[in-house]
Amino acid sequence: MTGSALDALASTGLDHRVIRHGPVRSLAEAAAARGVEIPDVVKTIVVRRGADDFLFVLVPGDRVISWPKLRALLGVSRLSMPDANEAKAATGYERGTITPYGSLKPWPVIADERLRGREITLGAGEHGVAVAVDAEASVAGLDGTFADVTDPEPAR
Repeated sequence: MTGSALDALASTGLDHRVIRHGPVRSLAEAAAARGVEIPDVVKTIVVRRGADDFLFVLVPGDRVISWPKLRALLGVSRLSMPDANEAKAATGYERGTITPYGSLKPWPVIADERLRGREITLGAGEHGVAVAVDAEASVAGLDGTFADVTDPEPAR
């Protein structure tokens, strides 16, 4: 499936770098393998607004979605995360590889505002493969928006 994500990204003309790093078991391993800080390992989270109505939320690696902030931004009272099978049916990608690039449908994109001005890494449609892109250029190219939609990762 990497071909479709990488082909879709290449077709945008956006400057990017492909990183092939093999399997990783944690965000810290992914950051080390990609040569970036944990906040620059961006999680692409699929969120369900309703039946066949999804969006992508781009979350820095050291943060989690703030459901109250996201609901307020979208003006809805309920959001949920689809299970792995539903996420794959909506995007064409398995969890851990999901990217807005080459998704089965061009779902809306909301990026946490903390990604502004950074080079970020995103999944590329296949385990062990990522792409590095300029966050602002990427979000603009996806017709996405930046907003404060995350909270710090809870302490464990």
